[in-house]
Amino acid sequence: MNSNAEKYSQLIKARAKSFGFQSCGISKADFLEEDARPLEEWLKNNFHGEMKYMENHFDKRLDPRLLVEGSKSVISLSYNYFPEEKISTLDNFKISKYAYAEDYHEVIKDILREMVAGLQEDIGAFGFRVFVDSAPVLERSWARKSGIGWVGKNANLITKQNGSFYFLAEIICDLELIPDHETTDHCGTCRKCIDACPTNAIVSEKLIDGSKCISYATIELKNDIPDYFKDKMDDWMFGCDVCQDVCPWNRFSAPTHQKKFSPNQALKNFKKGEWKELTQELFSEIFRKSPVKRTKFAGLKRNIEFLERSSDKLNF
Repeated sequence: MNSNAEKYSQLIKARAKSFGFQSCGISKADFLEEDARPLEEWLKNNFHGEMKYMENHFDKRLDPRLLVEGSKSVISLSYNYFPEEKISTLDNFKISKYAYAEDYHEVIKDILREMVAGLQEDIGAFGFRVFVDSAPVLERSWARKSGIGWVGKNANLITKQNGSFYFLAEIICDLELIPDHETTDHCGTCRKCIDACPTNAIVSEKLIDGSKCISYATIELKNDIPDYFKDKMDDWMFGCDVCQDVCPWNRFSAPTHQKKFSPNQALKNFKKGEWKELTQELFSEIFRKSPVKRTKFAGLKRNIEFLERSSDKLNF
């Protein structure tokens, strides 16, 4: 082990904290042996639905050394996004909390790049790539291995101190660092997330049928929403937070200090009536810097119309 490994590891963790990251843990860049079979089975069961990109780069998902040449360490980080203010659901469609504000991909990537630039001034040049929910990286697996948290029954990463309302990011680099140890699982016999899921997408502990998930139906799915989801969407027009909202560990969630994750003012003023009249122009204006742009105007309009039809049926 490099004599600087301990010093560099401590420096990286201290720097991550100073840049606003909630947690930082380190793993050795190696083959994810215990994740290979579950990923293969998940794909074989077609739990990824129409997310065909999940079938690509199978080997790279499991081995970061194939993704970043010469990599020796995976630095996992978490960044809190829990909002200070929740958008009212009264006479309103629902939107997942992570999408209240600016696109986290860009916000966190910018923070990471600045952080790494500073580290290179202190350590010297090193090879790296930064990832924020992008590229074939099994981020929860690396965060679990690095001790940031455990994978809950809803397949989200959970920590005792902060719950699960945070983004995950990685720096895969060629620095030799001191790896951390996994933490223990603290879900116990609780099954609130399983029981609360409106579409029964949690088929067993830690196993999600993505094709039944409301987030999948409202974001990833490009075709028409299947009849399976009728009367089960609970007014979610983009994403779904149910399995996180009911998790007892999220009572410890504290508001983020990141101003760029403050709720979009326009979203706070909208009601169902305004959403029904949404135009392409208004969509582009409101969601220009938002994760919601992923679903595009046509996708969001489809979601709203599907909710409308379900509502009409319920009121019949």
